[in-house]
Amino acid sequence: MELKTMHTADNNIERKYLRAKERVKTLKEFYCHLTIYLIIIPCLIWLNYKTTDFPWVIFPILGWGFGLTMHAMEAFGYNPLWGKRWEEKKIRELMEKDDFMLF
Repeated sequence: MELKTMHTADNNIERKYLRAKERVKTLKEFYCHLTIYLIIIPCLIWLNYKTTDFPWVIFPILGWGFGLTMHAMEAFGYNPLWGKRWEEKKIRELMEKDDFMLF
């Protein structure tokens, strides 16, 4: 009995470690993305200022900024459309269906 309890505790620790490692990787990727954005965008602004009067730099700022925002939402676990509450609600809904089939 004690061996089984220890084995389960080891599995829980290992799962927590793997989830934490994945989370750190996701955060690291986001901060790398943010750093590159903060380096490149000022360069593009300077290039736009030096080459033309048309403010074309607004397009990469907005487009890349939107992508960066989506990346931040993923990295920090915020999703207003398909977040944890939506998942739990959908699971309950499917489990309550009488004709729900397991594959």
